[in-house]
Amino acid sequence: MKFNLIILAFTLVFVACEKDNDDNISAVTAVNLKFTHKWEETEVTNSDFNTIQFTNAFGNELSIERLRYLISKIKLTKNTGEVITIDEYNLVDLEDVTSLSFSTNQTVAVGSYSDISFVFGFTNEDNTDGTYTDLNSATWNVPAMLGGGYHYMQMDGKYINSSNVESSYNYHAIRAVNNPGPNPTFPQDTFFEVSLGEITLTGTNQITIAMDIAQWFKQPNTWDLNQYNQMLMPNSAAQILMYQNSQNVFNLVSIE
Repeated sequence: MKFNLIILAFTLVFVACEKDNDDNISAVTAVNLKFTHKWEETEVTNSDFNTIQFTNAFGNELSIERLRYLISKIKLTKNTGEVITIDEYNLVDLEDVTSLSFSTNQTVAVGSYSDISFVFGFTNEDNTDGTYTDLNSATWNVPAMLGGGYHYMQMDGKYINSSNVESSYNYHAIRAVNNPGPNPTFPQDTFFEVSLGEITLTGTNQITIAMDIAQWFKQPNTWDLNQYNQMLMPNSAAQILMYQNSQNVFNLVSIE
């Protein structure tokens, strides 16, 4: 009888360990991000492209013909302060609906985190010229005379200028650069980290993030497309103004 009790106890411990191992295996998840877009409170998709229907804070009437941007280096901060970094990136392109959702290859433990964040563009360390073959194919590169590396964002369209004529604009964000040529210099960083706050991952969550496109033209710098419309990449002052306006562009919509 005593021997049977020992066998039973051993069996129960083995099964419990097996269950714990199964739980540990299943208690991880990819980080699933979905990007949506709006102009203030109005949803924007690629079906809204190529029509002058938006008015920015300055009063410029404009259209959007292309909008794509890069997100990278997703970070999750545990309640202990430990930071998990996912060194992956995604080129969000409104003309490619598959790019609006992104699931990381790296998995993380389910549970509560004090913050989730991502980088808009690349950090300087990651922004290495010619490194990313898919971005090269997407013509996402920045010319060597402007420091090389990659764009952070390309937004293009038309606007009604001060002469009431339809004109083109190219609102392209890159690393701010001075002295274009063989020895460019960089006055300040213009990539930025978007912090979305606390999050709880259960294993099937979709984290929906919205970009308010209107904010790029709004605050703290009211953007007049008559003044800043094209040739903004070699204009470090314009790049810094974009960076300043970027700080409230993204917000967390839902976790489902």
